[in-house]
Amino acid sequence: MSATEIKHYPCSSCGADLLFEPKDGLLTCPYCGHKEAIPESAEQVEEQSFEQHLRIRPEQMTALATNALEVQCQSCGAKSIFMPPEVAGRCEFCGVQIVAQPKSADPILAPGGVLPFCITQQQASSGLKHWLSSRWFAPGGLKRFAQPEAIHGVYLPFWTYDTNTTTNYTGQRGEHYYETEIYYEQDAQGNQVQRTRQVQLTRWYPASGTVLNAFDDVLIPATRSLTTEHLVALEPWDLVELRGYDPAFLSGFKAQRYQIDLAEGFERAKAAIAPAIESDVSRDIGGDVQTIESLDTRYADVTFKHLLLPVYAGAYQFNGKLFQIVVNGRTGEIQGDRPYSVWKIALLVVAVLIFVFLLVIVFGDR
Repeated sequence: MSATEIKHYPCSSCGADLLFEPKDGLLTCPYCGHKEAIPESAEQVEEQSFEQHLRIRPEQMTALATNALEVQCQSCGAKSIFMPPEVAGRCEFCGVQIVAQPKSADPILAPGGVLPFCITQQQASSGLKHWLSSRWFAPGGLKRFAQPEAIHGVYLPFWTYDTNTTTNYTGQRGEHYYETEIYYEQDAQGNQVQRTRQVQLTRWYPASGTVLNAFDDVLIPATRSLTTEHLVALEPWDLVELRGYDPAFLSGFKAQRYQIDLAEGFERAKAAIAPAIESDVSRDIGGDVQTIESLDTRYADVTFKHLLLPVYAGAYQFNGKLFQIVVNGRTGEIQGDRPYSVWKIALLVVAVLIFVFLLVIVFGDR
């Protein structure tokens, strides 16, 4: 879909802009309540050629929508894309108010698919409030972060990669065997007694071979604004529910511009699949233990998808440190950072010491 084919979604009842409603998956007018279904795209979320897109030129890229605006946070550098009536507001990734003027969104490698929100902001805020209340020793001021306006819906960019790999390896196969060893020890009477025991030893043999693998939908975050640890912890994503990209899904939400490009994403995918390759090589070497000396992996039939996945994200500053919270927009899974209240910890320590002191007094008199 080219940028010129993308249009506004005005309400047929009152003319206002329709917004995507996660609760029912429909475009909804925030003023009169009129609802319209997003047309099912005839385009499927298909794999794209990795090699062809590495050579794509800037003029071959498109904007997410003709009316898409882009703004960059002056604090953390994250670039967010949104469509009116959505506004720039506060940065979801560092919590700083964005004051830069939006501009027309720069072209990007267009998304092939989108996983729509199905958790509403109210549901995400309710889950966040419960999550925060269960954090022991959290500062009281953190409760302000449970307000509905503290987190906002944003689509994060991801790559998925498919590839067939051929790995030539060399190594060593270790096979255990046992020998009887004689040793001496003192018995209960202090006499030296001869005893025997089985000792495990290993014979090593050179090994080499070739291992074939096929990897499908290796998911790689294309953002640097959130930690990989938090993003991985949000999994799994129900990618079977992917929809063909349509800007209507972004109505009322933002989308982050990818910060990790296609080539770098594939290097990260290689690192992600390396343990699986090494595991298969070890299995192919056989024996009781294995040592891998060299691996030479070739990647063929590489394809990719550019996806937008939904999260509610927010950030806050506490004592000069940045803390982030992110909510899976499909499952409600919450991951994030939290500060610890020194005063609450100190009070607990004092309470424990007083309790121990009282126990000593009570039982010490007996």
